[in-house]
Amino acid sequence: MSQLNVAMIGLGFGSEFIPIYQAHPNANVAAICRRNEAEMNKVGDQFGIEKRYTDYDQVLADPNIDYVHINSPIPDHAWMSLKALDAGKHVMCTVPMATTIEDCRKIVEKVNETGLKYMMAETVVYSREFLYIKDLYDKGELGKIQHLAASHPQDMDGWPSYWEEMIPMHYATHVVSPCLGLMNSLAEQVSCFGSGTVRDDIAKKSGNKFAVESCHIKLKDSDVTAHIWRFLYDVARQYRESFDVYGTKKSFEWTLIENEPHVIHTAKKPEHEIPEKVEVPDFAHLLPKEIQKFTQPQEIHDADHLSFIQGGGHGGSHPHLVHEMVSAILEDRDPMPNAVTSANWTCVGICAHESALKGGEIVKLPEFTLG
Repeated sequence: MSQLNVAMIGLGFGSEFIPIYQAHPNANVAAICRRNEAEMNKVGDQFGIEKRYTDYDQVLADPNIDYVHINSPIPDHAWMSLKALDAGKHVMCTVPMATTIEDCRKIVEKVNETGLKYMMAETVVYSREFLYIKDLYDKGELGKIQHLAASHPQDMDGWPSYWEEMIPMHYATHVVSPCLGLMNSLAEQVSCFGSGTVRDDIAKKSGNKFAVESCHIKLKDSDVTAHIWRFLYDVARQYRESFDVYGTKKSFEWTLIENEPHVIHTAKKPEHEIPEKVEVPDFAHLLPKEIQKFTQPQEIHDADHLSFIQGGGHGGSHPHLVHEMVSAILEDRDPMPNAVTSANWTCVGICAHESALKGGEIVKLPEFTLG
Protein backbone atom coordinates (compact mmCIF):
# COMPACT_ATOMS: atom_id res chain seq x y z
CA MET A 1 0.00 0.00 0.00
CA SER A 2 0.98 3.61 -0.46
CA GLN A 3 2.20 5.93 2.25
CA LEU A 4 0.41 9.23 2.82
CA ASN A 5 2.10 12.45 3.86
CA VAL A 6 0.14 14.46 6.42
CA ALA A 7 0.80 17.96 7.71
CA MET A 8 -0.20 18.58 11.33
CA ILE A 9 -1.79 22.02 11.71
CA GLY A 10 -1.84 23.17 15.33
CA LEU A 11 0.42 21.47 17.83
CA GLY A 12 -1.20 21.75 21.25
CA PHE A 13 -3.70 18.92 21.43
CA GLY A 14 -2.71 18.10 17.85
CA SER A 15 0.78 16.93 18.78
CA GLU A 16 -0.78 13.86 20.42
CA PHE A 17 -1.47 12.47 16.96
CA ILE A 18 2.12 12.72 15.72
CA PRO A 19 3.47 9.48 17.26
CA ILE A 20 0.40 7.62 15.99
CA TYR A 21 1.03 8.76 12.41
CA GLN A 22 4.73 7.98 12.75
CA ALA A 23 3.90 4.42 13.81
CA HIS A 24 1.16 3.85 11.23
CA PRO A 25 2.37 1.62 8.38
CA ASN A 26 0.77 3.84 5.71
CA ALA A 27 1.29 7.35 7.05
CA ASN A 28 4.04 9.85 7.67
CA VAL A 29 4.08 13.28 9.33
CA ALA A 30 5.80 15.18 6.56
CA ALA A 31 5.36 18.65 8.05
CA ILE A 32 4.12 20.58 11.07
CA CYS A 33 2.62 24.06 11.24
CA ARG A 34 2.16 26.42 14.16
CA ARG A 35 2.12 30.21 14.44
CA ASN A 36 4.44 30.20 17.47
CA GLU A 37 7.81 29.25 15.98
CA ALA A 38 9.54 28.49 19.28
CA GLU A 39 6.80 26.10 20.38
CA MET A 40 6.72 24.56 16.91
CA ASN A 41 10.44 23.88 17.02
CA LYS A 42 10.09 22.12 20.39
CA VAL A 43 7.62 19.69 18.83
CA GLY A 44 9.69 19.33 15.65
CA ASP A 45 12.79 18.52 17.66
CA GLN A 46 10.91 16.11 19.92
CA PHE A 47 9.56 14.06 17.03
CA GLY A 48 12.34 14.59 14.49
CA ILE A 49 10.25 16.41 11.90
CA GLU A 50 12.26 18.55 9.49
CA LYS A 51 9.62 20.48 7.55
CA ARG A 52 8.25 23.25 9.75
CA TYR A 53 5.92 26.07 8.74
CA THR A 54 4.52 29.11 10.52
CA ASP A 55 2.58 30.08 7.37
CA TYR A 56 -0.40 27.88 6.50
CA ASP A 57 -0.26 28.94 2.84
CA GLN A 58 3.23 27.46 2.57
CA VAL A 59 1.94 24.12 3.82
CA LEU A 60 -0.76 24.13 1.16
CA ALA A 61 1.79 25.01 -1.51
CA ASP A 62 3.90 21.95 -0.63
CA PRO A 63 3.22 19.37 -3.39
CA ASN A 64 4.32 16.50 -1.15
CA ILE A 65 1.49 16.98 1.35
CA ASP A 66 -1.47 14.66 0.72
CA TYR A 67 -3.70 15.94 3.49
CA VAL A 68 -3.86 18.29 6.43
CA HIS A 69 -4.95 17.37 9.93
CA ILE A 70 -6.32 20.59 11.45
CA ASN A 71 -6.20 21.06 15.23
CA SER A 72 -6.32 24.85 15.31
CA PRO A 73 -8.72 26.95 17.44
CA ILE A 74 -12.40 26.60 16.52
CA PRO A 75 -12.71 29.93 14.65
CA ASP A 76 -10.07 28.68 12.19
CA HIS A 77 -11.69 25.35 11.30
CA ALA A 78 -13.89 26.46 8.40
CA TRP A 79 -11.54 28.77 6.51
CA MET A 80 -8.58 26.42 6.95
CA SER A 81 -10.61 23.47 5.67
CA LEU A 82 -11.84 25.44 2.65
CA LYS A 83 -8.36 26.69 1.78
CA ALA A 84 -6.95 23.17 1.98
CA LEU A 85 -9.67 21.77 -0.29
CA ASP A 86 -9.04 24.60 -2.76
CA ALA A 87 -5.36 23.62 -2.72
CA GLY A 88 -6.19 20.00 -3.56
CA LYS A 89 -5.54 18.57 -0.08
CA HIS A 90 -7.74 16.10 1.77
CA VAL A 91 -8.85 17.36 5.19
CA MET A 92 -9.27 15.89 8.64
CA CYS A 93 -10.40 18.58 11.07
CA THR A 94 -11.11 18.46 14.77
CA VAL A 95 -14.61 19.38 15.94
CA PRO A 96 -16.73 21.26 15.15
CA MET A 97 -16.74 21.53 11.36
CA ALA A 98 -17.70 25.23 11.63
CA THR A 99 -19.84 27.56 13.72
CA THR A 100 -22.23 28.72 10.98
CA ILE A 101 -24.57 26.85 8.66
CA GLU A 102 -23.17 28.77 5.70
CA ASP A 103 -19.59 27.60 6.37
CA CYS A 104 -20.80 23.99 6.72
CA ARG A 105 -22.58 24.39 3.39
CA LYS A 106 -19.43 25.74 1.72
CA ILE A 107 -17.35 22.78 2.90
CA VAL A 108 -19.92 20.23 1.70
CA GLU A 109 -20.15 21.95 -1.68
CA LYS A 110 -16.36 22.13 -1.99
CA VAL A 111 -16.00 18.42 -1.23
CA ASN A 112 -18.64 17.61 -3.84
CA GLU A 113 -16.89 19.86 -6.35
CA THR A 114 -13.36 18.54 -5.80
CA GLY A 115 -13.97 14.89 -4.95
CA LEU A 116 -11.53 15.23 -2.05
CA LYS A 117 -12.05 13.57 1.33
CA TYR A 118 -13.22 15.50 4.39
CA MET A 119 -13.51 13.97 7.86
CA MET A 120 -14.46 15.68 11.11
CA ALA A 121 -12.32 14.03 13.76
CA GLU A 122 -15.12 13.31 16.22
CA THR A 123 -13.55 11.37 19.09
CA VAL A 124 -16.71 9.98 20.70
CA VAL A 125 -17.76 7.71 17.81
CA TYR A 126 -14.33 6.05 17.97
CA SER A 127 -14.17 5.80 21.77
CA ARG A 128 -14.17 2.36 23.36
CA GLU A 129 -17.54 3.10 24.98
CA PHE A 130 -19.22 3.89 21.68
CA LEU A 131 -17.60 0.93 19.93
CA TYR A 132 -18.81 -1.32 22.75
CA ILE A 133 -22.39 -0.05 22.52
CA LYS A 134 -22.32 -0.21 18.72
CA ASP A 135 -21.12 -3.81 18.91
CA LEU A 136 -24.01 -4.71 21.22
CA TYR A 137 -26.46 -2.96 18.91
CA ASP A 138 -25.13 -4.58 15.74
CA LYS A 139 -25.37 -8.01 17.37
CA GLY A 140 -29.01 -7.36 18.25
CA GLU A 141 -28.37 -7.50 22.00
CA LEU A 142 -30.02 -4.14 22.70
CA GLY A 143 -33.15 -4.97 20.72
CA LYS A 144 -35.09 -2.08 19.22
CA ILE A 145 -33.72 1.31 20.24
CA GLN A 146 -36.42 3.34 22.00
CA HIS A 147 -34.54 6.46 23.12
CA LEU A 148 -31.06 8.01 23.15
CA ALA A 149 -29.59 10.58 25.51
CA ALA A 150 -26.25 12.30 25.89
CA SER A 151 -24.80 15.04 28.09
CA HIS A 152 -21.59 17.06 28.00
CA PRO A 153 -21.26 19.30 31.04
CA GLN A 154 -17.88 21.02 31.16
CA ASP A 155 -16.38 23.87 33.15
CA MET A 156 -14.34 25.90 30.64
CA ASP A 157 -12.83 28.32 33.17
CA GLY A 158 -9.06 28.08 32.72
CA TRP A 159 -9.26 27.17 29.03
CA PRO A 160 -8.07 29.52 26.25
CA SER A 161 -10.00 32.79 26.27
CA TYR A 162 -11.72 32.17 22.92
CA TRP A 163 -13.92 29.61 24.69
CA GLU A 164 -15.59 32.55 26.47
CA GLU A 165 -17.03 33.52 23.08
CA MET A 166 -18.45 30.03 22.45
CA ILE A 167 -22.14 29.16 22.55
CA PRO A 168 -22.69 25.77 24.29
CA MET A 169 -24.60 24.14 21.43
CA HIS A 170 -22.05 25.33 18.88
CA TYR A 171 -19.74 22.71 20.42
CA ALA A 172 -22.23 19.86 20.69
CA THR A 173 -20.84 17.19 18.37
CA HIS A 174 -19.61 15.06 21.28
CA VAL A 175 -23.23 14.47 22.29
CA VAL A 176 -24.88 14.65 18.88
CA SER A 177 -22.55 12.17 17.18
CA PRO A 178 -23.11 9.07 19.33
CA CYS A 179 -26.90 9.43 19.17
CA LEU A 180 -26.92 9.71 15.39
CA GLY A 181 -23.89 7.53 14.73
CA LEU A 182 -25.21 4.50 16.61
CA MET A 183 -28.22 4.17 14.31
CA ASN A 184 -26.38 5.49 11.24
CA SER A 185 -28.99 8.20 11.04
CA LEU A 186 -29.14 11.95 10.45
CA ALA A 187 -30.98 14.66 12.37
CA GLU A 188 -34.14 15.96 10.73
CA GLN A 189 -35.27 18.67 13.15
CA VAL A 190 -34.57 19.97 16.66
CA SER A 191 -36.24 21.78 19.52
CA CYS A 192 -34.09 23.36 22.21
CA PHE A 193 -34.61 25.36 25.38
CA GLY A 194 -32.15 27.58 27.20
CA SER A 195 -32.02 27.43 30.98
CA GLY A 196 -30.45 29.69 33.58
CA THR A 197 -27.96 32.47 32.94
CA VAL A 198 -24.18 32.80 32.72
CA ARG A 199 -22.31 35.69 34.32
CA ASP A 200 -22.37 39.02 32.53
CA ASP A 201 -18.84 38.94 31.08
CA ILE A 202 -19.41 35.53 29.47
CA ALA A 203 -22.83 36.57 28.15
CA LYS A 204 -21.33 39.71 26.62
CA LYS A 205 -18.43 37.90 24.94
CA SER A 206 -20.49 34.99 23.60
CA GLY A 207 -23.75 36.77 22.86
CA ASN A 208 -25.44 33.92 24.73
CA LYS A 209 -27.13 34.29 28.11
CA PHE A 210 -28.10 30.65 28.69
CA ALA A 211 -26.14 28.59 31.19
CA VAL A 212 -27.55 25.31 29.85
CA GLU A 213 -28.99 24.40 26.46
CA SER A 214 -31.16 21.28 26.29
CA CYS A 215 -32.25 19.87 22.94
CA HIS A 216 -34.46 17.13 21.50
CA ILE A 217 -33.44 15.72 18.11
CA LYS A 218 -35.83 14.00 15.73
CA LEU A 219 -33.96 11.33 13.78
CA LYS A 220 -34.63 11.14 10.04
CA ASP A 221 -36.80 8.19 8.90
CA SER A 222 -37.12 6.94 12.47
CA ASP A 223 -39.56 6.97 15.37
CA VAL A 224 -36.67 7.64 17.76
CA THR A 225 -35.73 10.95 19.36
CA ALA A 226 -32.59 11.86 21.27
CA HIS A 227 -32.13 14.28 24.15
CA ILE A 228 -28.84 16.16 24.54
CA TRP A 229 -27.67 18.95 26.82
CA ARG A 230 -24.59 21.17 27.10
CA PHE A 231 -23.05 23.82 29.28
CA LEU A 232 -19.69 25.58 29.46
CA TYR A 233 -19.79 27.95 32.43
CA ASP A 234 -21.39 28.59 35.81
CA VAL A 235 -22.92 25.19 36.57
CA ALA A 236 -21.49 22.92 39.29
CA ARG A 237 -20.90 19.52 37.68
CA GLN A 238 -17.93 17.23 37.11
CA TYR A 239 -16.89 16.89 33.47
CA ARG A 240 -18.87 14.20 31.67
CA GLU A 241 -19.26 13.06 28.08
CA SER A 242 -22.11 10.63 28.55
CA PHE A 243 -24.16 8.47 26.20
CA ASP A 244 -27.24 6.53 27.31
CA VAL A 245 -29.07 4.04 25.09
CA TYR A 246 -32.46 2.54 25.91
CA GLY A 247 -33.44 -0.62 24.06
CA THR A 248 -36.16 -3.25 24.41
CA LYS A 249 -33.69 -5.97 25.47
CA LYS A 250 -30.87 -4.04 27.10
CA SER A 251 -30.08 -0.45 28.01
CA PHE A 252 -26.73 1.21 28.62
CA GLU A 253 -26.34 4.02 31.14
CA TRP A 254 -23.16 6.06 31.54
CA THR A 255 -21.74 6.33 35.03
CA LEU A 256 -22.64 9.47 36.93
CA ILE A 257 -19.12 9.81 38.34
CA GLU A 258 -15.97 9.60 36.24
CA ASN A 259 -13.89 6.39 36.50
CA GLU A 260 -16.75 4.37 37.99
CA PRO A 261 -18.29 1.46 36.02
CA HIS A 262 -21.08 2.01 33.51
CA VAL A 263 -24.35 0.09 33.89
CA ILE A 264 -26.20 -2.36 31.64
CA HIS A 265 -29.88 -3.02 32.38
CA THR A 266 -31.21 -6.32 31.04
CA ALA A 267 -34.94 -6.89 30.66
CA LYS A 268 -35.74 -10.34 32.04
CA LYS A 269 -39.50 -9.78 32.12
CA PRO A 270 -41.55 -6.75 31.16
CA GLU A 271 -41.82 -5.71 34.81
CA HIS A 272 -38.28 -6.64 35.95
CA GLU A 273 -34.88 -5.25 34.97
CA ILE A 274 -31.51 -6.41 36.27
CA PRO A 275 -28.75 -3.78 36.45
CA GLU A 276 -25.12 -4.86 36.09
CA LYS A 277 -21.97 -2.78 36.35
CA VAL A 278 -19.72 -3.37 33.34
CA GLU A 279 -16.12 -2.71 32.41
CA VAL A 280 -15.98 -1.58 28.80
CA PRO A 281 -13.36 -3.52 26.80
CA ASP A 282 -10.78 -1.89 24.57
CA PHE A 283 -11.15 -2.16 20.79
CA ALA A 284 -7.51 -1.93 19.77
CA HIS A 285 -7.87 -5.21 17.87
CA LEU A 286 -9.62 -3.25 15.10
CA LEU A 287 -6.37 -1.41 14.36
CA PRO A 288 -3.05 -2.30 12.71
CA LYS A 289 -0.77 -3.80 15.35
CA GLU A 290 1.70 -0.93 15.00
CA ILE A 291 -0.75 1.58 16.49
CA GLN A 292 -2.80 -0.59 18.86
CA LYS A 293 -0.93 0.64 21.96
CA PHE A 294 -2.13 4.20 21.39
CA THR A 295 -5.64 3.39 22.65
CA GLN A 296 -4.14 3.31 26.15
CA PRO A 297 -3.98 6.42 28.39
CA GLN A 298 -0.32 5.85 29.27
CA GLU A 299 0.62 6.61 25.67
CA ILE A 300 -0.59 10.23 26.03
CA HIS A 301 2.66 12.17 26.28
CA ASP A 302 1.03 15.44 27.42
CA ALA A 303 -1.30 14.01 30.03
CA ASP A 304 -1.59 17.38 31.77
CA HIS A 305 -3.40 18.92 28.77
CA LEU A 306 -6.91 19.93 29.88
CA SER A 307 -8.49 18.05 26.98
CA PHE A 308 -7.22 14.81 28.54
CA ILE A 309 -7.72 15.70 32.19
CA GLN A 310 -11.36 16.56 31.47
CA GLY A 311 -11.78 14.22 28.52
CA GLY A 312 -10.77 10.91 30.03
CA GLY A 313 -8.15 10.38 27.35
CA HIS A 314 -10.89 10.61 24.69
CA GLY A 315 -11.73 6.92 25.08
CA GLY A 316 -8.76 5.61 23.13
CA SER A 317 -10.17 7.16 19.95
CA HIS A 318 -7.10 8.83 18.44
CA PRO A 319 -5.54 5.86 16.61
CA HIS A 320 -8.98 4.89 15.28
CA LEU A 321 -9.40 8.41 13.83
CA VAL A 322 -5.98 8.28 12.18
CA HIS A 323 -6.56 4.82 10.73
CA GLU A 324 -10.02 5.73 9.39
CA MET A 325 -8.76 8.78 7.53
CA VAL A 326 -5.69 7.06 6.11
CA SER A 327 -7.74 4.03 5.04
CA ALA A 328 -10.46 6.16 3.45
CA ILE A 329 -7.97 8.00 1.26
CA LEU A 330 -6.11 4.86 0.23
CA GLU A 331 -9.33 2.95 -0.45
CA ASP A 332 -10.91 5.95 -2.20
CA ARG A 333 -14.06 5.90 -0.08
CA ASP A 334 -15.79 8.36 2.21
CA PRO A 335 -14.45 8.46 5.76
CA MET A 336 -16.86 8.23 8.68
CA PRO A 337 -18.08 10.88 9.27
CA ASN A 338 -17.90 12.32 5.77
CA ALA A 339 -18.62 15.96 4.91
CA VAL A 340 -22.43 15.64 4.82
CA THR A 341 -22.62 13.72 8.09
CA SER A 342 -20.14 16.10 9.74
CA ALA A 343 -22.29 19.02 8.62
CA ASN A 344 -25.44 17.38 9.96
CA TRP A 345 -23.85 16.69 13.35
CA THR A 346 -22.49 20.22 13.53
CA CYS A 347 -25.67 21.96 12.32
CA VAL A 348 -27.73 20.19 14.99
CA GLY A 349 -26.07 22.42 17.58
CA ILE A 350 -26.31 25.56 15.45
CA CYS A 351 -30.00 24.94 14.80
CA ALA A 352 -30.54 24.06 18.46
CA HIS A 353 -29.26 27.45 19.62
CA GLU A 354 -31.51 29.12 17.04
CA SER A 355 -34.42 27.16 18.51
CA ALA A 356 -33.48 28.19 22.06
CA LEU A 357 -33.51 31.85 21.03
CA LYS A 358 -37.04 31.25 19.68
CA GLY A 359 -38.29 29.66 22.90
CA GLY A 360 -38.03 26.05 21.77
CA GLU A 361 -39.53 26.47 18.32
CA ILE A 362 -38.86 23.50 15.99
CA VAL A 363 -36.02 24.19 13.57
CA LYS A 364 -35.45 21.90 10.59
CA LEU A 365 -31.94 20.88 9.57
CA PRO A 366 -30.80 22.40 6.25
CA GLU A 367 -31.40 20.23 3.22
CA PHE A 368 -27.72 19.89 2.30
CA THR A 369 -27.10 18.00 5.56
CA LEU A 370 -29.72 15.34 4.90
CA GLY A 371 -27.77 13.25 2.40
